[in-house]
Amino acid sequence: MNADLFNELMEMKRRDLNVRARLLDEGRLYGEYAEEMQQVHFENAHRLDDLVTQYGWPILSLVGLEGTRAAWLIAQHSICTPDLQRRFLAIIADATKAGEVPRLQVAFLTDRVRAAEGKPQLYGTVLDWDENGELSCEVEDPANLDTRRKELGLPSFADELALHRRELEAEGGKPPADLMDWKRGRLEWAKRVGWID
Repeated sequence: MNADLFNELMEMKRRDLNVRARLLDEGRLYGEYAEEMQQVHFENAHRLDDLVTQYGWPILSLVGLEGTRAAWLIAQHSICTPDLQRRFLAIIADATKAGEVPRLQVAFLTDRVRAAEGKPQLYGTVLDWDENGELSCEVEDPANLDTRRKELGLPSFADELALHRRELEAEGGKPPADLMDWKRGRLEWAKRVGWID
């Protein structure tokens, strides 16, 4: 195992989670994408890109399961760098085929990229506020969603949705007061960073 790479990935993950926890404590986690969080995501994504160039993707045989999970979390949160997130997805997909990355990681990252691009998800793992102020998501082939989820060892979508709603409520997350204005802001952000034209 590459201990230096593992330790750096764990530190990057800690930094991400520490900023998230602070924003949650301050009541600023939900709503607009906080500049501090975006900065951490941006810096972590670029550093992960450097590490991938140097070592290849942090696979199980290189950094173990926890190291691979840390790299995936950084990739999953690299939403402000669309080109890098797409690159990470392609690399993770190849590593998954080789059995060096858990399949769940490519599934979650696939949904993240598809959601950012405004496309229906495959597994329903990225939830957002709908026009009624409820957590939901658009999925491809909804009739077979739970079958796809079961193949990955995920609970049914209904069970997962109920869990996320409880977690969100416990953290004080609420839909934006003006959903249309919030959605316009999200669309402008997606255009600005390059997710959509």
